[in-house]
Amino acid sequence: MSNPPYAAASSPTRIDLHAHSTASDGTLTPPELMVAAVEAGLDVVAITDHDTTAGWVPAAEARPAGITLVRGAELSCRWYGARPSIPLHLLAYLFDPTEPSLVAELARLRAARHLRAERIVDLLRADGVDVTWDEVLRYAAGGSVGRPHIAQALIRAGLVTSTAEAFAPHWLGERYRLPKEDMDVFTAVRLVRAAGGVPVFAHPRATRRGRIVPDSVIVELAAAGLFGLEADHEDHSAEERAHVRRLAAELGLVVTGSSDFHGTHKTVRLGAHTTAPEMYERIVAAAAGVPPV
Repeated sequence: MSNPPYAAASSPTRIDLHAHSTASDGTLTPPELMVAAVEAGLDVVAITDHDTTAGWVPAAEARPAGITLVRGAELSCRWYGARPSIPLHLLAYLFDPTEPSLVAELARLRAARHLRAERIVDLLRADGVDVTWDEVLRYAAGGSVGRPHIAQALIRAGLVTSTAEAFAPHWLGERYRLPKEDMDVFTAVRLVRAAGGVPVFAHPRATRRGRIVPDSVIVELAAAGLFGLEADHEDHSAEERAHVRRLAAELGLVVTGSSDFHGTHKTVRLGAHTTAPEMYERIVAAAAGVPPV
């Protein structure tokens, strides 16, 4: 790869616990993600595709020597205690991928993602936009279908120049955005724990993504089994990171840092933010589903 968008190694133990592949909305295949992790100087990388474990096997089979793979997923969740309800993401690490209740919920979310994307394409075509469902499916390459794949079709049609532009209000950010199915976040925490996994709240203070849940809800989630908070994230300001760290300390939760790498869909580099080794060790010790590879 020439000029890869990855951070250079800067410390002996570098751990990135949030990265996506083509199994959902990343632009690197799971094997390519493993190569990229080595090039980024990582010691540990987590594959956390949206609502799917489809990338686990190919990533593990392609794992280069010297790097540890943490198998996980990023779950589409929602807190229903507000009106309107607030969407959020839950990172689930090292859970048993065969646990029936969690498998059923993940299948439901993936099916809902598929239907939502198909409906968005229908809306675009009704307005004369030159995109097709078959084209979007090709971009998804067998992975979980999402708006980034529709964005690729808009780029191909010459209507936008980037994924960021495709997500502007005139396109997929508002005009052609449809609500999607999510899992109740308290149910998600319970299911992940029941599957032997470790749940961590992804980018909990990222105000640029929309409304955030109150700290009081995070207190309740901690009591329900939430294990950690993702503090060091591209979408968090310095003040937001400090807030998350203080809250985690008060609740006895682990603090993680990660890139939320998507490849060319976002400018953030793999390994741009990392998790402290002692926090990673606590996550691994708490897991009872599958071990790191």
